[in-house]
Amino acid sequence: MLKRLLPSFLILFLLTSCASPSPTIDSATPTLSTPEPDSTDWWRTAIFYEIFVRSFYDSDADGIGDFNGITQKLDYLQSLGITALWLMPIHPSPSYHGYDVINYYAVNTEYGTMADFKNLLHEAHKRDMRIIIDLVINHTSSEHPWFKDANANIDSPYRDFYIWSNETGVGNWHQGQNGYYYGYFWGGMPDLNYRNPNVTTAMLNITNYWLNEIGIDGFRIDAVKHLIEEDGKVENTPATHEWLKDFYIAYKAQKPQTYAIGEVFGAGSSIVKQYTGSELDHIFNFEMSAGFVNSPNGGSNSSINSAIKFAYQDMPDFNFATFLTNHDQNRVMSVFNGNIHKAKLASFLMLTSAGTPYLYYGEEIGMQGEKPDEDIRLPMQWSADEFAGFSTVQAWRGPYTDARNPQFDYTQVNVELQTGDSTSLLEHYRTLIQLRKLNPTLQTGDTILLATDNSGIYAVLRKDTNGTFLILANLKDEAISDYAIDLNEANLVESTISVETVFGENQAQSPQRSAGVFNPYKPFESLSSYAMYILKINQ
Repeated sequence: MLKRLLPSFLILFLLTSCASPSPTIDSATPTLSTPEPDSTDWWRTAIFYEIFVRSFYDSDADGIGDFNGITQKLDYLQSLGITALWLMPIHPSPSYHGYDVINYYAVNTEYGTMADFKNLLHEAHKRDMRIIIDLVINHTSSEHPWFKDANANIDSPYRDFYIWSNETGVGNWHQGQNGYYYGYFWGGMPDLNYRNPNVTTAMLNITNYWLNEIGIDGFRIDAVKHLIEEDGKVENTPATHEWLKDFYIAYKAQKPQTYAIGEVFGAGSSIVKQYTGSELDHIFNFEMSAGFVNSPNGGSNSSINSAIKFAYQDMPDFNFATFLTNHDQNRVMSVFNGNIHKAKLASFLMLTSAGTPYLYYGEEIGMQGEKPDEDIRLPMQWSADEFAGFSTVQAWRGPYTDARNPQFDYTQVNVELQTGDSTSLLEHYRTLIQLRKLNPTLQTGDTILLATDNSGIYAVLRKDTNGTFLILANLKDEAISDYAIDLNEANLVESTISVETVFGENQAQSPQRSAGVFNPYKPFESLSSYAMYILKINQ
C-alpha cells in the first residue's frame, strides 16, 4: 500500500526546485486534514467550454490556433454564457495533441509565449471567467529530460521516476536503452512511478507553479484511473485512490479554491463516487453523457432515465461534470447524422440537468467530425470565408467539408451565419445557458424523475427553495398525445396554483387535484415532435 507521505511533500515543493532529483523526506512535518467541500465552490454553477488551442483561432496567420486567438474570442464566449475554460494540453510536446509533455514549466511555442498565456488568463479573469488546464501526470513524453536521462543511465537520479524491468513483461512494456520500461498508452508515453515520493514532490512543485506563480484556477487530470498499477490491475487501484487523497490535500493547501477534475474514461456514477469528495472535486459522468445523446437518438427516455436512477443511487447530489461528447469521441452532431432537432434535444437535456456542464468547442454550432482523432479536433468554424474564418492561411488541418452533404460544410455551419438566427443551434444554446444562469434551481436543485406513461416523453422536476421547474421533452420525431405525468411523487404543496412557460412555444395548463391527489397531468394535449419545455410551477 502506498505510504502517506503528503505532509513532507507539502514542505518539499516549497523548498526544492523542479530540477531537484532526490529530495529528502522530513517525517516530522505535522499531518494536514482533508478539507471539507465548500457549498460555495465556484465550479458547482460554472458553464465550462473545452478548447483545443491548436484549432480555436489563429491570430498570427501561421495556421495554428494560439493563446492570443482565444483572447480575441473571449467576448464571443462570454456572450454564449461561458464562465470557465478548459484548455487541452498547452505544454511543449512532440505531438500535435500535447498529451506527451516535454516541459511542465513552459508553454507550447506554437501557441505563443508565457506572456501571451498570462494575458489570456488576465483577460478571462476580468470577465469573471476561470481557466483550468490539462495536467498530464500519468506519464511524460519519452523526450522529456527526466526520461532521456533515466533511459541512458541506470544510475540517473531520474531512473526511479519511471518503472523498469530487466525482462519484458506482459503488455505495455517497451524496449529501452537499459532494460524495459512501462508505458500504458504507448512507448512514447512512459508511465511515471508514483511509488517514488520524489515523483509526487516534482508534481506538487508543478501544480504550485501553475496555481500560484501563473495563477490558473485548476486542472483537468488526464488518465487519472491509470496512475498506479497494483497486483495486475491497471486502473482504479487502491493505491491510486490513496495517492489522490493526499494529492487533494496538497492542491487545496496550495490554493484552497483550486478545482481539479479527473478523466476516468467510461465512468458511471458508481465509479464517479469512488473519486469524488476526498480525491478530486469532479469526475466526468459518462453515464449521463450517454443518456443525453442516446435518448434523443433513439427516441426513448430509457437511457437518460437509467442514468438519473444510477445517479440517485451513487451520487444523489449530482456533484459531477456532464457533457455530450469530448475530444476523444465522434462529435455529437455526427452521431446524430446532422439532425439539428436531436442536437437541440441533447443540449436541452444537459443544460436543464444537475451537474456541471462542459461544452466541446464548436458543439454549439453543430460542428461535425468522426475519428481519426485529428478529424474530431478540426479548426473552429467562425465564418464561411476561406479557411472557415479560423485563419487567413491554410490551417494545420482543413475545416470540415462533406461532399455528399454540402449542407454540413463549414460554409453552411458557422458562428457568423447562426448568430442572431433564433432558429439556430447557437442561439438555442445561448438561450438555455442564460436560463440556467438566471435560475439557480436548474444548476443545483434536486432532481425528481417523473413517470410519463410513454417512453417517448421525458419529464423531471427540478426543485429547491428558489423554485420548482418541470422539464419536459418529446424525444420522438412525431407528435405525442398519449402521455400523462404523475406528480404525486413530486412533493408539491397543495397550494400549487399556476404554471408558467419559461422555455417553449405554448402556455401550459395547470395541474389539477382530486381527493387530495394530483390527476394525471397533461400540460399540453399534444406535444409536437422534438418539443422542449421548461415550465415554472408557482406554489
